[in-house]
Amino acid sequence: MNPYPTRMKRIALAAAALVTAACAGTAEPVDRPALVSRNNPHITQIDTLASLTVGNGEFAFTVDVTGLQTLPDMYALGVPLGTQSQWGWHSFPNPQGLRAEETLKEYDFGRGRKELYAVQFNEPGRQHDAAEWYRINPHRLHLGTIGFAGITAADIDDIDQRLDMWDGIIDSHFSVAGRAVDVQTACDPDEDRITARIATEAHLPLAIEFSYPTGGHADDARDMTKDDLHTTRAEMTADNRVLLTRQLDEEVYYVELSWEGEAEFAKAGPNRFLLTPASDTWAISATFLPQKPDGSSRRDIESSQQASRQWWNSFWQDGAAVDFSRCTDPRAAELERRVVLSQYLLACQCAGSTPPQETGLTYNSWFGKFHLEMIWWHQSHFALWGHEQLLARTLKWYAKAAPAAREIARRQGFDGLRWMKMTDPSATEAPSKVGSFLIWQQPHIIYLAELLYRANPSQEVIDEYYDLVQQTAEFMYSFAEYDGLGNRYILRGAIPAQETLRADETVNPPFELAYWHFALTTANKWRERRGERRNLDWEEMVDKLSPLAAQDGLYLAAETATDTYKDIRFTSDHMAVLAALGVLPESPLVRRDIMQATFDWIYDNWNWGRTWGWDYPTTAMNAVRLGQPEKAVDALMMDKRTNTYLPNGHNYQDKRLRCYLPGNGGLLTTVALMCAGYDGCTEKNPGFPKDGTWDVRWEGLKPMP
Repeated sequence: MNPYPTRMKRIALAAAALVTAACAGTAEPVDRPALVSRNNPHITQIDTLASLTVGNGEFAFTVDVTGLQTLPDMYALGVPLGTQSQWGWHSFPNPQGLRAEETLKEYDFGRGRKELYAVQFNEPGRQHDAAEWYRINPHRLHLGTIGFAGITAADIDDIDQRLDMWDGIIDSHFSVAGRAVDVQTACDPDEDRITARIATEAHLPLAIEFSYPTGGHADDARDMTKDDLHTTRAEMTADNRVLLTRQLDEEVYYVELSWEGEAEFAKAGPNRFLLTPASDTWAISATFLPQKPDGSSRRDIESSQQASRQWWNSFWQDGAAVDFSRCTDPRAAELERRVVLSQYLLACQCAGSTPPQETGLTYNSWFGKFHLEMIWWHQSHFALWGHEQLLARTLKWYAKAAPAAREIARRQGFDGLRWMKMTDPSATEAPSKVGSFLIWQQPHIIYLAELLYRANPSQEVIDEYYDLVQQTAEFMYSFAEYDGLGNRYILRGAIPAQETLRADETVNPPFELAYWHFALTTANKWRERRGERRNLDWEEMVDKLSPLAAQDGLYLAAETATDTYKDIRFTSDHMAVLAALGVLPESPLVRRDIMQATFDWIYDNWNWGRTWGWDYPTTAMNAVRLGQPEKAVDALMMDKRTNTYLPNGHNYQDKRLRCYLPGNGGLLTTVALMCAGYDGCTEKNPGFPKDGTWDVRWEGLKPMP
């Protein structure tokens, strides 16, 4: 049985539309096509930060103003023209035979034993080399570039490009030497396949070219200077069909090209090919595959584009919607734009079979690896916005990663599963001076599984995630320590979410304490749902967890960070203390009066130049739970560099991170909280001011815990 049914969902939503509208204070159902279409990006000039993407969550293809990847070098330092997938990875050769065990270093955090952590080493030698190799490898591949050959930016005029989000199709118009060119680009929802319909009298050839990986920390992963290190073999498999076999060291993948209309296919270099049309209108598809295709037929190009339309139409119709068109606050239109574009981007780039990287499937950051502390920010909104099946699609990876997580816990002397921070589909822990000591990724699987259950309270959901929830809680219980003098449980020997603190000197970071309370309480609820007795040890720990440490009426960054409001190290990076009430529901560990004073201080004094895209949603969620809707909107719309949303909807951070999808996901989760509230909240639209300027209409959202 599928625990995330989508059939009949649209009918159920339609039947309940008036009820939903009444509950949300909406006079009539939201006009969803109008909501989406008025926020479609419209590009009229070359802007390297305004590239557009088509994708299906497992695969994405990003294009420039030509509707293809004609100017990859020009866009490399903007929002790059990536072709990436969840399966496309590569490792450089390892002639030294470096082993993952060589990245381990002993630490003593006073728990009566040495604990082994995968870290980076400053000193030269095998351990340093092993740590560097395992950080870089595997890295995500750019699978191939497809664009018009021989065209430069100076050749392009009359640009008129739109992303039709309702259909998931990019319509691009431009001219070259006075001749009009029209391109319609789409991604198949069921295959890693892009299609393009092209109309022009210019008969422009297409270049299909491939690169070797750079192994760079943050770049487009294209090294065009190493043709001798990879090969591309082409064979005609049928009329108008070519199979390209790609080999990079030990990695092999395939690209199946097919086209409609007369065209000539020719090799133009070791890893470059040209496809030159002979007619004014023609079409091409490129399917990227981890295994050699079996020769079975595919949809024709029109059917593939129609499948895109159907999938995206259902996406917008089946999920939640928030309409800001009746608001008179001048910020409302921009907030709506960010919300709609974020929904599109996250479905394209963050809804695959493995957790997403922070730059999605656009270009590599941290070598293309994903960060498990970010999965909540990327994907919690799916369950709140009526797309829980997309969250479930990714969470299945945790069961595959469980053996690696169990080994991390074992080698450090803990029970259960300790989830790694930075990893790849194999679940190999990437060495890090910071990441290996983080613990706030640990409860995420419990929180996300709980959101799935709330979206679909079924036995199937319980059965699928029960063991993961329980074993994750077992680690959390074994990690916390009992302080006999204080008759309390403490957390230490970890770097908190506010990463400017150090593992060897930090005790009781506030967000982590509150998260331990929430997760262990939730894990016991799951035991009851399964018909089992509550774990009394977990219950006792919850009752005796240390309250959040405060000084002079303000919460500290940690119990040991007594200089929190004097040292810029403690007032930079993430204001994680606010997540203890906002991301998380209210708990006995948090005093509202102290949290209110802490919020006010942070809002007025924080080093906002050293924040990240999800810090604004964190601040806004805290304000909602504290009953300050004006400040919630102010925080969400704060005019700061890292709270910038580009024309394509991407959350810009800096020159390194021009895309930052945790910011987009955090925005959507926060808007759900601002509209639908949280358990026990009876106020309509609790996150918006009641001054008459925020007539927010919504339907289909679910409340947060």
